[in-house]
Amino acid sequence: MPYYDYVCSDCNSKFEIKRCISEIDDPTACPECHGEHVARQVSRVAAFGHSSGGEISSLGGGGGGCGSCGGGSCGTCGSSRN
Repeated sequence: MPYYDYVCSDCNSKFEIKRCISEIDDPTACPECHGEHVARQVSRVAAFGHSSGGEISSLGGGGGGCGSCGGGSCGTCGSSRN
């Protein structure tokens, strides 16, 4: 089962839950404040490949950011995607 990222708008907590794809939008409570204003976030995945020499290299992704911008540029996390 994959993990999915969520954010609580009551306490701004970010967390992940391991659940079936058929359950990703089912209601869930925040593990920090037990609030019910939780939204699923768009997650970035890390991808790796093998070069012709056999080395493992990153193909992109890797997450980051504040959880709202997906690692892009925003005023909350101040990160910027290259």
